[in-house]
Amino acid sequence: MASAEMQHYSHKIGVNIHHLEWCPKYRYSMFKQDKYKNACEDAIRQQAERHDIKIRELFVMPDHVHISCELPPSMSQSKALQLLKGGSSYLLFRRQPKFRLRYPQGHFWSPGAYAGSVGYNTVDTVDNYVRNQVDIHQTKLEAFTIGSPAL
Repeated sequence: MASAEMQHYSHKIGVNIHHLEWCPKYRYSMFKQDKYKNACEDAIRQQAERHDIKIRELFVMPDHVHISCELPPSMSQSKALQLLKGGSSYLLFRRQPKFRLRYPQGHFWSPGAYAGSVGYNTVDTVDNYVRNQVDIHQTKLEAFTIGSPAL
């Protein structure tokens, strides 16, 4: 997706884009197989659509998830993480009963997460970073700047 467009609301204008990252509990590599990776992507996308969260980029690594998303203007990062992690966990346990063998207590995602707001000038940089996780996983975010004055 190209750069972000300003969103217009009844009394607001702006962008509310965030980079979110979280991992399964104990950082187990739960998404090595494509069927599990696809199930995770589908569960996250379904929860995002349900809660009016627009996913710009989503990438599921074997042991963690990266998302660049637009949140509704009244939603905080912590609320978005709560909705995405909780809802996707519920759907994953229902669709993949074998996950209960690894997580018998029913806690799929680790309690922590990364959440960073994305400025208007760095949206493309973060989207590119999330999109290219497979090729350059250990590379720092600064390597993806395209002459951005913000970094």
